[in-house]
Amino acid sequence: MDEHIPVLVDEVLDALALEAGGFYVDATFGRGGHTARILEALGPQGHVLAVDRDPEAIAAGRARFAGEVRLAFCHAPFAELRARVHAGAAGRACRGVLFDLGVSSPQLDSAARGFSFQKDGPLDMRMDPSRGEPVSAWLARAGIDEIAAVIRSLGEERFARRIARAIDVARHRAPLRGTAELAALVARAVPTREPGKHPATRTFQALRMHVNDELGQLRSGLEGAVEVLAPGGRLAVISFHSLEDRLVKQFLRDRSVVNPALAQLPHLPAGAEPQLRLVGRKRRPTAAELAANPRARSAILRVAEKQACAQW
Repeated sequence: MDEHIPVLVDEVLDALALEAGGFYVDATFGRGGHTARILEALGPQGHVLAVDRDPEAIAAGRARFAGEVRLAFCHAPFAELRARVHAGAAGRACRGVLFDLGVSSPQLDSAARGFSFQKDGPLDMRMDPSRGEPVSAWLARAGIDEIAAVIRSLGEERFARRIARAIDVARHRAPLRGTAELAALVARAVPTREPGKHPATRTFQALRMHVNDELGQLRSGLEGAVEVLAPGGRLAVISFHSLEDRLVKQFLRDRSVVNPALAQLPHLPAGAEPQLRLVGRKRRPTAAELAANPRARSAILRVAEKQACAQW
């Protein structure tokens, strides 16, 4: 079985305020680290719906948890979360939804998936290889301005234009096919390097996020999660970089306050109350966890609770 160490596990269990007989959704199953600990805390009547857009994750989960009657699997992206949870809940109230964003260790460590510049593989990067187009196909057809915009906005890369021009020159010689080729191209195009970081890090992040529509999917997933949660249910989100965390922070903040346009009314109209209540401050891994799992270094956990007055 592929090795993957889940992050902030104890903090997640505390954040979800688990009830022994509750129904919970792990919206990013990965290799099941968080799900395994949630199941340990649940009783015989508890249930978990494990969702992932990566078919390899679903297959690995079914093998790992064969015979676990309290667990069901669903192969779907975040945009389908609302419908999938309603279908899988079987009338049970959803007490919590967990998102553990980003790329799992098995995805990074598999050269065939094309997520990493450290191992040569095909320029794919799709979370679900059965949908959408690989990075290689997008780079073959996108204009320089579009490539630069993606690398600049999703990678926060200040040399995005240089990299886009280098990609354009290279693809006119031959199609870009491999991760090592792209990583070397970016390294040549970037005039300075961030200490301790490969020069292609930001570009690979941007391309992966673009072909998977990660921010768009995240917005849809968060909206779906709030809708399916029962009053008092918890939403816990672990993010790993600033773009994700910024989106999550703003989403939770916006839905935990009254709409400013209605705040001065003597009586709020039905359904105008805040949907969420923020629970505590953001949480980061402890020094002990970072020593055991350096990949957790950028993880941030944010938590909110569905308000009893919110429509659902």
